[in-house]
Amino acid sequence: MIKILIADGHAVVRCGLNQIIATTTDIAVAGEAAHGFELIDKLRACHVDLVLLEMTMHGISGVDLVRRVRAEQPRLPVLVFSTCNEAHVVSRALRAGANGFVAKNSDPDVLLAAIRRLASGGRFIDPKLVDAIVFETRAGDVPPHEMLSDREFQVLQTLAVGRSINDIARRLTLSAKTISTHKMRLMLKLGLGNNAELIRYAIRHGLVSD
Repeated sequence: MIKILIADGHAVVRCGLNQIIATTTDIAVAGEAAHGFELIDKLRACHVDLVLLEMTMHGISGVDLVRRVRAEQPRLPVLVFSTCNEAHVVSRALRAGANGFVAKNSDPDVLLAAIRRLASGGRFIDPKLVDAIVFETRAGDVPPHEMLSDREFQVLQTLAVGRSINDIARRLTLSAKTISTHKMRLMLKLGLGNNAELIRYAIRHGLVSD
């Protein structure tokens, strides 16, 4: 039996995943987490064979969360299940240590196949995303945001959806001063002068997620 831990900030999504898993005879949900810190606590409290992870949650999130899970349990397979399925997001997740990536709008059979593949020691990329990864922008044409650090990229995304410096600081458990510094650096790297330009840049490059 493959025991999985579901980490997603939306109760309705966790409920849906439970219903999908319930249709199988070889996979079982061993626990759930609604935010990054709860995920880490659950990993320390129970044994699981795989983490099904949405990266955009409260507390620890994004590639930092993937890295934290990897640091806690280096051999534990991590399957990212997300609405953010642009090539650059998938690439960042995989570089951070994720073993697979499935888009949330994929068929349930794709998700189940991914779980089984990772649990058996393999890797999995949603067929919908393979072309985007294979034909991702060549190094010579990399957009400016690919030059950002992971934290700067995370701050860019959260600023782009209208969150304040203080709100981002609370979500990431960092100081407002630190977030302001990240914002200043990313604005310089991207050549942006104000929040309106930042939002337009994020929308133009498909960086805004739900």
